[in-house]
Amino acid sequence: MTRMAALQLARHNINVNAICPGTTVTALSNDNLQTRAREEGLAVEEMERRRNAGIPLGRPNDPEDIAALAVFLASPGARNITGQSFNVDGGIILD
Repeated sequence: MTRMAALQLARHNINVNAICPGTTVTALSNDNLQTRAREEGLAVEEMERRRNAGIPLGRPNDPEDIAALAVFLASPGARNITGQSFNVDGGIILD
């Protein structure tokens, strides 16, 4: 869908890109982590360790990690970038 929109809108000088976030620390994700830890009888720290172990960089996103890419894509420096999907996931998906 991103590529099709980019092709259709390019003639209007509109760039279309997709940001694909991975695990991101938010209030909701923290609540889910606590619930899962409780259900599995684990400490929250152990659940965090398990989650982070599955991420090659060893840490989840902060919302600012995703925002930084959005700011860049909206900047003049990205004027010739369109039709792309960007993973912000600590290396989980390596294209």
